[in-house]
Amino acid sequence: MAQSSLTELDAVLMVARRGKFRTAALELGVSTTALSNAVGKLERTLGVRLFNRTTRSVSLTAAGQRFVAQVAPAVRDIHEAMEVARSQQATPSGTLRINAFPTAAREIFSWLVLPFLREHPRVHIDIVTEGRLVDIVARGFDLGVRSADLVPVDMIALPLGVARRNVVVGTPSYLKAHGTPMIPRDLAGHSCLRVRLPDGAIYRWPFEKGGQSVHIDVEGAITLDEASLARSAALASVGLALAMESDVRDDIEAGHLVRVLEDWTPTLSPLSLYYPSRRNPTAAFKAFIDFARRHSAGGEAPGLSTD
Repeated sequence: MAQSSLTELDAVLMVARRGKFRTAALELGVSTTALSNAVGKLERTLGVRLFNRTTRSVSLTAAGQRFVAQVAPAVRDIHEAMEVARSQQATPSGTLRINAFPTAAREIFSWLVLPFLREHPRVHIDIVTEGRLVDIVARGFDLGVRSADLVPVDMIALPLGVARRNVVVGTPSYLKAHGTPMIPRDLAGHSCLRVRLPDGAIYRWPFEKGGQSVHIDVEGAITLDEASLARSAALASVGLALAMESDVRDDIEAGHLVRVLEDWTPTLSPLSLYYPSRRNPTAAFKAFIDFARRHSAGGEAPGLSTD
């Protein structure tokens, strides 16, 4: 089968699965225009309309439903055959798709992803960051990176062994002007950078000390949903920020930001790289897992395999 034909079939199946061209395009890593063109080309080849399109929704026509039901198993078999063939490669190549929390992606990027690419230049890595948990199998990802306590039980997990913690930080000038909080409830007298979660809820800052835990609904002039913006605002002395230590470590070492409430910020669950059991992992997949095992601070973990 010609590559163009398989691309068009993949496009139709993804739109049918997701119900939206934009979402399907993101999943496949192509533009919405390219995806629409691929679907349109197949419809013209078949001489039948596969989708009903409106400005608000996309749905399969009766002919589209029959077509998808018949072609989906065949396309799945083709991809499985291609996976088997790729698993025989001597040199890792192809694309690995990784889904991760934004903070997790930043934490592994410099010590895992970039060195791996330098060692395996024929491999392409596609990283998608999302604040919510997703089904990596249903979404077509090869691997996921989450906190170890959030890894689904049916997945194989490789602990990355990276120590993690949140820190509350502010600039020296902000602390000089407003004072240094000594206990979490002191934050009531401070301007804090509030964080909105993917579900729209405002994140309550967690603290713990001596078996006592408390979650503070902080107040401040700005609400954000992106950690890099919170860091920028903190550096501009707008207020205190709760950040991953790895995101602001360089700022702290340079003296641009100062940690406060250090004895109240607990250690977080370490990161894990996780994936489903695979019968025929590609050479690129096996190389990435092996590289992660060799370079993670946690080292080899029992019971892990790519089988």
